[in-house]
Amino acid sequence: MAAPDLLFTLRNNFYLGAYQAAINNSDVPNLSEEDSIERDSLVYRSYIALGSYQLVINEIDSSAATPLQAVKLLASYLSSPDNKETAISSLHEWLGDPAIGNNPILRLIAGIIFMHEQDYNEALKYTNVGGTMELHALNAQIFLKMHRADYAEKQLRIMQQIDEDHTLTQLANAWINLAVGGSKIQEAYLIFQDFSEKYQMTGLILNGKAVCCMHMGNFDDAETLLLEALNKAILIFILFDFFEDAKDPETLANLIVCSLHLGKPSSRYLRLARLKRVNSYYELTRTPQLPDSQLKLSHPDHTLVKRSSAAEESFDRAVQTVA
Repeated sequence: MAAPDLLFTLRNNFYLGAYQAAINNSDVPNLSEEDSIERDSLVYRSYIALGSYQLVINEIDSSAATPLQAVKLLASYLSSPDNKETAISSLHEWLGDPAIGNNPILRLIAGIIFMHEQDYNEALKYTNVGGTMELHALNAQIFLKMHRADYAEKQLRIMQQIDEDHTLTQLANAWINLAVGGSKIQEAYLIFQDFSEKYQMTGLILNGKAVCCMHMGNFDDAETLLLEALNKAILIFILFDFFEDAKDPETLANLIVCSLHLGKPSSRYLRLARLKRVNSYYELTRTPQLPDSQLKLSHPDHTLVKRSSAAEESFDRAVQTVA
């Protein structure tokens, strides 16, 4: 009889974007040393996902195990553009060390960082051999970024052979179905719907359902789902003010696209809240900022922001040539 998986709930919360639940329910007894390190890695990655980079940097010291050092490196990389060069240099050094270079968490973090850098071939150099479900799922994401759904489907088949019902297998299946499009969109929607019925509703699940709705032309339904996701992000910030950023970039980006298809200004339905602490209470100030402005301010490196900026620059150059 197989031993119970003591970290199943924690992993599942993390995979589905229930980061605060992962943190709150991380006190799991009777863990081995290896499981304790994995638990701590998932908790700190949850803090990173919520934008609390400095907390992770401060709490993981130089004596921590390699997986935790890798997570700290990810927090440093994401915390400031000024840290990227140093973080990547350290990452290359660690990956070249025979003693730790093959650590699966280190390889996973390498894949995440190089994917952020859009250096997909470099990312695959460390992730493509797989070894864990997270590495296989990351491979699928990287191949989709490269517009190679055929290679992503090969990764999915590997994951299905390992565990067809695994949360990451189902997520990868949904991502690939969205990329393939057509009749596969309905299948992707049903996967996200199944998640929403079984588990806590999260921004990740809501965004997944919303993107499916947009693909199917149901933009009103998509808008409702995205606004729910945005409200969840703001609520997290209200309850846990040590998080640096409650503005989920994917929700904002999807809201921008949705508003364009609905043919109405974002300001008609979106008034993002600006929160500030006042004498231990929160003053909620409504502001007329549009989602694209919020996205530019809070996530200037987002793909949609870069494409928008490039288009604006091209337009300005065209105007100058005929002026």
